[in-house]
Amino acid sequence: MKNVLIIYFTQSGQLGRIANNIAKPLLADSDISVSFFNIQMTKPFPFPWKSEQFFDVFPESFLQIPSVIKEPSINILNQKYDLVILAYQVWYLSPSIPITSFLKSKFAKQLIENTPVITVSGSRNMWIMAQEKVKILIKNANSQIVGNIALVDRHINHISVITIVKWMFTGKKEKYLGLFPKPGVSEKDIVESTKFGTIILKYLKVDSYIGLQKELVNNNAIEIRPFLIEMDKKANKMFKIWANLIIKKTSSRPIWLKGFYIYLFIAIWIIAPIVFILHLITFPFKYAKIRKEKVYYKGV
Repeated sequence: MKNVLIIYFTQSGQLGRIANNIAKPLLADSDISVSFFNIQMTKPFPFPWKSEQFFDVFPESFLQIPSVIKEPSINILNQKYDLVILAYQVWYLSPSIPITSFLKSKFAKQLIENTPVITVSGSRNMWIMAQEKVKILIKNANSQIVGNIALVDRHINHISVITIVKWMFTGKKEKYLGLFPKPGVSEKDIVESTKFGTIILKYLKVDSYIGLQKELVNNNAIEIRPFLIEMDKKANKMFKIWANLIIKKTSSRPIWLKGFYIYLFIAIWIIAPIVFILHLITFPFKYAKIRKEKVYYKGV
């Protein structure tokens, strides 16, 4: 009997559906026992978000400052697992506060130490640097990532900005104005994520994950857009400056957060298009570097 633990945090329910679909082939196998740990905060985050609350979590999210989570059940804590699947959201180019809080808690080491981990993320489109941060947190818990699945909104950057904002602030995953596509990971990708569970099951049964990531990638587990890698890295540098400024403020924090909102608006609608044009112009000169990065970020 193999024991698998699926750890996840979900607000809208999207990531919960992805985690459950990946689990289906494992649940259907009589030789596999699957447990779920849905991370709960002692002070829950809202969904849908209010604008003030959404921006207020920025500094702590980016700086990976943990909050208190509710303790997993005794049944979860007392089991030894052969595989952990960690499903997480990306908040402000970093793992969400609930995931950071879990990975920095005493429970993380207890549950994932010396256990192979497969990471699963559901995000708008920029997940690369968040995954790099998750790698460090998992390494600090004395564990190792053996596979990664990164599901994204496949629509163009500015379309997905409009639709995700509407979804986050209304809680409705629907076509905005009847014209825009539905936000988030597509229904097709969510439903078809069951195929990843089938792939994972094969490697779990033989206790070897050599070749797992390659097979996941061959089945569209990861989409790499070179421009977004560049944007992710540049945005991380600016977010670090803003987060470190805001975290030190107390009474003036709301004012600084409004300043960050203005910066974000300018970055998305003015700076990003300019960076994209420059990216296209310089692409031939950076081809070797881009190719190398794509290979690296598709791996674990």
